Amino acid sequence: MDNSEEKFFEYLAKSGGASNMEEYEAQLAKAANTPVKEKPSARHSEDSLQPEGQLTIDVYQTPSDIVVESAIAGVDPEDLDVEVSSDSVSIRGQRQREHEVSDEDYFYQECYWGRFARSVILPQEIDPENASVSFKNGILKIRLPKLNRRKTKKLQVRFE
Repeated sequence: MDNSEEKFFEYLAKSGGASNMEEYEAQLAKAANTPVKEKPSARHSEDSLQPEGQLTIDVYQTPSDIVVESAIAGVDPEDLDVEVSSDSVSIRGQRQREHEVSDEDYFYQECYWGRFARSVILPQEIDPENASVSFKNGILKIRLPKLNRRKTKKLQVRFE
């Protein structure tokens, strides 16, 4: 038995066992140095008991815009909802599977099907009225024009 396996079994002995099956599988795979079937992260939405996946995004800036991009292939534009405020952006949607596959027929299941959402606080204030969104080749791109308001203003003191 190598050192990583020993540490794994020591961990199990100290903790009284694995607290959940996913943690156990991950620790076992690490000890055995073998891949494990990955499951997409999901959380339950507040308005439904259906699990809701978290959308992955890229956020970057140009000189005039903050840009949010996400690869969401397989989603109909009608199933997307994008909300923008002066300091945040929220994306919600749903990806529908065209046909059902039973769990025992999967070798790997890494894609998330169903409801998803993502909200992010922006690093700078933006102009929501002039924001735009496009969807091309499975990539959602949101352009958010920056507001160039100064956060501080220097005041001249005058004597009276």
